[in-house]
Amino acid sequence: MKKKTLFIVNPVSGIGRQKKIEKILKDNLNEDLFDYSVRYTERIHHGRDLARQAAEQGYDCVVAVGGDGSVNDVASGLWHTDTRLGIIPCGSGNGLARTLKIPLTPALAVRVLNQQFEQTIDAISINDKLMSISAAGVGFDAYIARLMKSAKTRGLPAYTNLIIREYASYTCKDYTLTIDGRTLQRNAWFISIANSCQFGYNFAVAPKAKLDDGLLDISIIDRIPLDHLPISVPLILTNHIELSEHVEMFKAKEIIVEGNLDKWVNIDGEGENVGTTVRFTNHPQSVKIYARNAKSPLKQFEPALQLLKSNIKIK
Repeated sequence: MKKKTLFIVNPVSGIGRQKKIEKILKDNLNEDLFDYSVRYTERIHHGRDLARQAAEQGYDCVVAVGGDGSVNDVASGLWHTDTRLGIIPCGSGNGLARTLKIPLTPALAVRVLNQQFEQTIDAISINDKLMSISAAGVGFDAYIARLMKSAKTRGLPAYTNLIIREYASYTCKDYTLTIDGRTLQRNAWFISIANSCQFGYNFAVAPKAKLDDGLLDISIIDRIPLDHLPISVPLILTNHIELSEHVEMFKAKEIIVEGNLDKWVNIDGEGENVGTTVRFTNHPQSVKIYARNAKSPLKQFEPALQLLKSNIKIK
């Protein structure tokens, strides 16, 4: 039986790779497996509403076509349902897609859906109101996410320019942390709470994180002095940030962060105003998702790969 599937497209996501999605689906989706339709979001969090409605209507799968924020929206609508989440990454960071080894070329990502390889992964609730499927945090990363919310351009250059511009002026904050009942006081540059191993752009702030282990990976990052960057940056780029003297890591089921004075939280790359006290809780095995089956033969990818080798750009 064909899987009833809805593709939810964010028309303004990331760097614009989603703009030819209907042709990409026609050329690459196995229509013997999927009975599908396409909807475009029209407002903030419209994807969440469409996904929730689709789950209530018995859809087998809802596919987010966009960046990490779009994936979060759709996942939020499908949380604790039997409807599968699919991902066609068209954003700039694409943190969860990278973790799941889903190709960043949309045509190849569609072919991953044809595999129908299912996983069930954890998610993180924030104050029992919002959810993160990949990574969240307070401090400098939330501040940058807040600024990116109003930025005119997206992508790695814009993100990097903001970090460079704000790095020197942002100061560490005092936080009270309650980690599975244990209370700690920390002065931190930012605190990351991760479900997947990276923020995006291959930046791994929690390289040991697993999507289905029932635990949050908590990274408490001190501000790295400029003269320590030549040592710290290679550790970050090689997924060994835990070796830095400026990083402290924990695993837990829940963390409560008090002292978030600016009230903003980075949730899957998007800034949200949630309050001065933030509770992050792991919800094990709460999202069903289509991922890439690394053990499957790659024959189904060969037509698209041949186009790439012939220097024909797949969009």
